[in-house]
Amino acid sequence: MRVKSEAGKQPLPGASVTVSPLNKGTSTDSTGLAVLTGLPDGAFQVEISFVGYSAVQKRLTLPVTKIIEVELEEAEGEDNPNIIVTATRTDRSIRNTPTRVEVIAGGEISENVSMRPGEIKMLLNETTGLITQQTSAVSNTANLRIQELEGRYTQVLRDGFPLYSGLSEGLSLVQIAPLDLKQVEIIKGSSSTLFGGGAIAGLINLVSKTPTEKRDLSFLANATSAGGFDLSGFYGQRFKNIGVTVFGSRNSGKAYDPSSTGFTAIPKFERYTITPRLFYYGNKTNLNAGVNFITEERLGGNMDYIKNNNAGYFEKNNSVRFTTQVGITHQINTHVSLNFKNSYNHFGRLTTIPSYQFDGLQQSSFSELSINAGENNLQWVGGVNLYTDKFSEVLHSNHPLRNYNYNTVGSFVQNTWSPTDKFSLESGLRGDYTSPYGFVLLPRVSALFRFSNRFTSRIGGGLGYKLPTIFTEESEERQFQNILPIDQNSAQYEKSIGANVDFTYSTSLDELKLSINPLFFYTRINHPLVLSSQGMQKAFVNVDGYTDSKGMDLSFRLTLDDIKFYTGYSYTIAQNHFGGQTATYPLAPKHKLHFDLVYEVDGSLRIALETYYTSQQQLADGSTGRSYWLTGALIEKSWKHFSLFINGEDLNNVKQTDWGAIYSGPITIPRFKDLYAPLEGRIINGGVKIKL
Repeated sequence: MRVKSEAGKQPLPGASVTVSPLNKGTSTDSTGLAVLTGLPDGAFQVEISFVGYSAVQKRLTLPVTKIIEVELEEAEGEDNPNIIVTATRTDRSIRNTPTRVEVIAGGEISENVSMRPGEIKMLLNETTGLITQQTSAVSNTANLRIQELEGRYTQVLRDGFPLYSGLSEGLSLVQIAPLDLKQVEIIKGSSSTLFGGGAIAGLINLVSKTPTEKRDLSFLANATSAGGFDLSGFYGQRFKNIGVTVFGSRNSGKAYDPSSTGFTAIPKFERYTITPRLFYYGNKTNLNAGVNFITEERLGGNMDYIKNNNAGYFEKNNSVRFTTQVGITHQINTHVSLNFKNSYNHFGRLTTIPSYQFDGLQQSSFSELSINAGENNLQWVGGVNLYTDKFSEVLHSNHPLRNYNYNTVGSFVQNTWSPTDKFSLESGLRGDYTSPYGFVLLPRVSALFRFSNRFTSRIGGGLGYKLPTIFTEESEERQFQNILPIDQNSAQYEKSIGANVDFTYSTSLDELKLSINPLFFYTRINHPLVLSSQGMQKAFVNVDGYTDSKGMDLSFRLTLDDIKFYTGYSYTIAQNHFGGQTATYPLAPKHKLHFDLVYEVDGSLRIALETYYTSQQQLADGSTGRSYWLTGALIEKSWKHFSLFINGEDLNNVKQTDWGAIYSGPITIPRFKDLYAPLEGRIINGGVKIKL
């Protein structure tokens, strides 16, 4: 059997070819050829899959007398069960992955590009069980929460590389543009076994576009009623053994105060991004290498200070990010491949408020050597990795420096066993030695039960951990002022245990497709790191007790011809259990509801209507935030080479400032309250996309 791409008719080396009923499988060689021997005569179902392409199933009658040609098309569409995922390290389709993975792809990413072309905050916030928590009332910084647990417990990756933790956490969601994303993979629950520490609540893997034989050249221009302006472009193409992608953007915004509070709901900012990547495809060895450069100046605070340079409160965030990524895959034979990955991250950030500056540089690196072996019914992945994380602070006052230097050496092994097409088991074990916090052992297991073609279930669980740093939502809210360094002699890493079970029922009748997916989850963090007062200053200490999050996510998807309807509901109870007392976890709404109705004629017209509901939530000061509804709408008309779009967010103009002041004290030295609802209110944006 020879496997090729449908678009360019190019061979696809490393594609999986599996005869599930016989537990037989192999991979294609550099010419796209797969040879299976020792098969009995008869008719069998064969599945062919490759990362980034939709898997296909083909019924073959053996023996065959000639080479069978199979063409795969690129995976598109968020409801495609054959999308190949990489976050589990096995490159399987969602349908055949024991670990529960949610994927944002195709139309959802395209829709978000039209709504927020300069950031991914809205893209993630629309996913059931995820919420973006704003950490500054005037700078619009934000962290990502999974199942209501604080943002530091979520690991964000780029193509499997840990690039967005620590000092950059509050800025990453508002600095990453979606135009060069192919898909976003989400795993909820403890996942540190997969890529190391940090994934206590779960992980997000941002998967970049890769070159295709058909040229991909696109541009976007967007403007908003709040004074925002976005320009971005992407180019990708493969030329036989060489491929290239380039992404660049300029994003800017004016200071915006829709409620006349005197403070910015959206800060003044200007950001530039450039990301070139080079790909090499050899007979047995593939290589990709790239760099990413982002520089941004962000200024929020008193409008009079920003516009007229008069005295007033302000927050300046000047940041520079430079990262490198290298990946090499060598195919030893049809069943074994050797992989090497390396990344380096350089992130500098200067935060300035009146009478205080926080100035630091985080340098981190990740190196991994791994081996993939086996057939599709029995796959092994094992490897070793080194992760370094160094933070250096520039002294601007007599405050103690918050420097640290962590080194983590880890090894892992993972097995995926599929004895029948009705059952798959994925188990893994990781051991990390962290300096200076010692050794941690992390087991993980997931199982897939396919009761029928319509009804499946997954159950899984594992351990996670997080090294202590000062980079949390609470520190961001204080611009790191009066935060003491971590006491490495008394602090210990946070460790968690989590489990989840889900059920999926899917059916179709002609053009009608229905999918229902409830997920039940529980995560517990033992001896969590909390901020404790020590006089005028605050220090992070491990408390006696635990934090837990439990509940249910429910997804309902209905498709009829060109109409798609989606409903997502989250029910979450997050609590702190400290010193024998139980308290509600701050800023964790118990109920969230999302409705999304889309009418889409492929390549011609898209109309989308969205509604969100967020219930009341406990605030840190003991008060309760109000419940609220948000609505939005998008219209996009497309032609062969360009499209025009107009989008409205928060059309009912909900703002937290309408329900009371968001700060106390004088306007020159404000003390901001917890943020649980939007500040910017109704915003209209529109623009043009060009595809050549």
